[in-house]
Order: sequence, then C-alpha cells, then structure tokens
Amino acid sequence: MKTTVLILTTFFALSTQAQVQEQKLVPQISVTGEGKIKVTPDQALISVGFQNAGKDAKEVKTLNDEVVDKVIKFLKKTGIPASDYKTNNVSLNKSYDYEKKKYNFQANQTLSITLKDLSKYDEIMMGLNDAGVNTINGVEFKSSKIADYERDARKKAVLDAKQKAQDYVSVLGQKVGKALLIADNTQNYIPQPMYKMNMMATAEVAGSRETLAVGEMEVNVNVSVTFALE
Repeated sequence: MKTTVLILTTFFALSTQAQVQEQKLVPQISVTGEGKIKVTPDQALISVGFQNAGKDAKEVKTLNDEVVDKVIKFLKKTGIPASDYKTNNVSLNKSYDYEKKKYNFQANQTLSITLKDLSKYDEIMMGLNDAGVNTINGVEFKSSKIADYERDARKKAVLDAKQKAQDYVSVLGQKVGKALLIADNTQNYIPQPMYKMNMMATAEVAGSRETLAVGEMEVNVNVSVTFALE
C-alpha cells in the first residue's frame, strides 16, 4: 500500500513539474488590468451610541434600558425591519473618584442601523436624538448591488489586461492567445465616506435643509494575467 502511494505521489509530482516546464517554454506575456466603476450609494450603515453615568449601577443600567426601548419602538414605527438593526456593544464600567472618595458607574451601549431608504435619513437621526441617543459613531455608505458592480469591474479588468497585451504584441507581428494564469490583486474595498460627529450637532443642522451628501463610491478591481503568444 505504501509503495502504491509513493508511486502515485511521484507520478503527480513529475506530471506537475512537466506542466510547469511546458508552460515556461510557451512564449507569453504578463500584464495587469484595472476595472473601475463609479457607484452611487443607496444605503447607509449608521452606528450610534448612548451612555448614562451615576452613583448606582442599577440606576444607570435602567436609564440605558429606557433609551433602548425608545429607540426600538421608534425604529419599528418608521418601518425599519428588526433584521436591519442590532446591538453591537453593551458595557457597565465602575470607576473610583479619589477626591470625592466615591464609586461611579457608566453604562454604554452602541447600535448599528442599516438604512435602506436614504430619504429617511434626517427623520431617523432626529428620532434617535429624541429617543436619547447622543453620539454618532459613524455613517458608512453602501450599495445594495455591490456584488453586481464587482462582477462588472472584474470583467473590465480582464478586458483591460487583454487590450494591453494586444497593444504590446501588435508591433511584433504576434497575436495574444489563451490566458495561462489570472491572479486577482484587488485589495479589500472600504466604502467611503465615513464620518463621526456629536448627535446634538446633527439635530441643530437637520430639519428642512438637505443634510446628507452621499457622493460616489468607486469599485476598483486589479488583476494580473499571463497570456500565451501565437
């Protein structure tokens, strides 16, 4: 049995080595290609927080629980599905004031809300403020069709690579053949812009004015392609 495994392993190793050597003998060209697509966001991921401090742990936790209850009721009232918001972090910290020689407690909680209708942005922000939320930890714009845009960008990147290869070899009297190797060099995409501000500041500028500029996102794909030459 061990002899059979050894023979098979040796066979596959030699076969792979032969393929690599054969590929090296094929005239080839390696190029990079880039695919870019501009996208207008249609969603926002809003991260908000609130905190209460006091001398009694139970009291500050109760105050935070009341805010959570108001926020959830408000979100339900505005028609946001329960699947589109969640608690990210809950903490209750104890600290000691050496001057007053007393213990203090601070309760913190953060929530993230996926807003799929950007026209409700101001309404949501004002309602959260009224419910007791006092900090915006961040607003991140997204697209609901990002997977489709990424696929299109990949196709554009490969076509760009092929065009570059054709440009290079056209003066040599050769033609671009089949692709021998494709490598995706794309870095992780982070939607922009993202900002942080105080909840009260948002309340002051909101109202009938436009307070949200979503801008554009750029989906960028980079590939390396090795083509055989004919």
